[in-house]
Amino acid sequence: MPPGMALTHLRSLQSIPRRITTYWLPRRQATPNCHAYSTTFDPRNWDYEIEKKSYSLIAPQYYNFARDVIDSWAQKEKAGLRGDNPALWWINDKGQELKWSYQEVAYQSKLVANVLMGPCGLKPNDIVIVVLPRIPQWWAINVGAIRSGVILSPGTTLLRPSDLQYRLNAAEAKCIITNADCADHVDQVVDKCPLLKTKVIVGEKRAGWLNYEELLQKSTDNFECINSLATDPMTVFFTSGTTGAPKMTEHTHSSYGLGHIITAKYFLSLQPSDVMWNLSDTGWAKCAWSSLFAPWIAGATVFVQDSPRFDPHDAVKILANKPINVFCAPPTAVRLMQVEHEFSMVRKSVQAGFLRHAVSGGEPVNPEMLEEWYEGTGLKLLEGYGQTETTFLCGTYNSIKQKPGSMGKAAPGVNVQVVDDHGVILPPGKEGNIGVRVKPQRPVGLFSRYIDDESRMKSVFVGDFYLTGDRAVVDEEGYIWFVGRADDVILSSGYRIGPFEVESALLEHPAVLESAVVSSPDQTRGEVVKAFVTLTEDYKDSNREALVTELQEHTKNVTAPYKYPRKIQFVDTLPKTVSGKIRRVELRNMEWGRKTAD
Repeated sequence: MPPGMALTHLRSLQSIPRRITTYWLPRRQATPNCHAYSTTFDPRNWDYEIEKKSYSLIAPQYYNFARDVIDSWAQKEKAGLRGDNPALWWINDKGQELKWSYQEVAYQSKLVANVLMGPCGLKPNDIVIVVLPRIPQWWAINVGAIRSGVILSPGTTLLRPSDLQYRLNAAEAKCIITNADCADHVDQVVDKCPLLKTKVIVGEKRAGWLNYEELLQKSTDNFECINSLATDPMTVFFTSGTTGAPKMTEHTHSSYGLGHIITAKYFLSLQPSDVMWNLSDTGWAKCAWSSLFAPWIAGATVFVQDSPRFDPHDAVKILANKPINVFCAPPTAVRLMQVEHEFSMVRKSVQAGFLRHAVSGGEPVNPEMLEEWYEGTGLKLLEGYGQTETTFLCGTYNSIKQKPGSMGKAAPGVNVQVVDDHGVILPPGKEGNIGVRVKPQRPVGLFSRYIDDESRMKSVFVGDFYLTGDRAVVDEEGYIWFVGRADDVILSSGYRIGPFEVESALLEHPAVLESAVVSSPDQTRGEVVKAFVTLTEDYKDSNREALVTELQEHTKNVTAPYKYPRKIQFVDTLPKTVSGKIRRVELRNMEWGRKTAD
């Protein structure tokens, strides 16, 4: 089948042979071709201490993921130098199935690049916001944007009109690409977004919108990839903070496009013959981590299940019956699989020689879950730590002993320390900030800046370190033990939620006089959003149970539903400082049974 036909033809996946092939290790003088790094590194059998001492990643002057990774694998594929497992393997809940080779990904992305630079009227460094579910077009648009130099900003399909309005204006986006589910929300606020010039809809026709499929039919794959500097901006993620609206985190062509080689090697343990399944939503950086950059740097297959919501039964069935080699899921998803089904069903894949590596991240993993996963599957569940601003920073590995409750050790190629508020390294056993050393050499995988937020930049770079905002303790053997957030950000079910966003939504309801939002422990999700609310005079005698439901539904309608407070407690007053600022720390410590420092 010639390139391009896969959009309209769903094809069954052929059997995927498994093989050990060569891997990569960057030379100290990096070249623009990721496959020049190739060596016989086996991700299943490596020595942590040797890699930690010897591994170094240096970005070349020019780098572009589309050219230096996708096109390079496509050339190898065409020359018969790569196995026949696809680049993308997509299924949905209707039984449809599609696969794209690396040649097909390259072809589709060239069509998209011409669309962005032509009908969409964009030029390099313009921003396009993409809000799509897990459909193949999302991957084509990502690579097409990188190929053309257009900066892509992904968003979850859970965003509401107010969220979209904020993002479109804050990013000064000139184009948005989405589907029918989100198009209604966009049209509600488009008059308040003066810089938005082009709207593209995928999957249907709509007045005032360009149709994605028609644009691609008229496009051509004759496109010369931009020769981007490694330091040129490539992607912008919106990430929640303690105060204010979500901040814009900028990554360069090398920070994610090359930096995730560390994620591929040491976190995901990938090789080209692998099939990689990551559960993350397309709106989050974790999807970029493990469903785009890391697996395709490794030349592996990205497996995608497109369904409206996570179903633990379906997840277990897929792991038991599909040749998935590497699985990545947030702890909440693993807990749901544990509650609803026996992990022993997954053991079938392990025993058949398919599933060999399972990892979790996005929130702390408790020791009990590690034990139950291992007992049920016969496979260790390894843990990884990082954030939107970084690539993989720290984790547990098969090459070191696993200490339940610990996040493991710093990734090779990254210097992670526990430091005080001045950037001074603390001794073992002393609680401090998780810091990434940025001097004398800045890690390739670190973000470039928070756009239009110099004060936040100054607050996270202290001395020779970038502070992640998390607190931890390191032990005598170099294992890092997570303590908690240094700020008020909530990590629930893999989502990062800023309290200000929820409080702002609640304040729009006439019943709410004041609110304070903190994390609260939850057995399934690790932690959930809890709101402490003081009521206006007119609502003080209301039915409290009914009001809780009303405020929850109100929040879901005003902002993305995943942010809504699962717990609400009505109080007469909120704890405050002398200057009148709400002391969330006091409420948070009360929820977690901790003492509050004077």
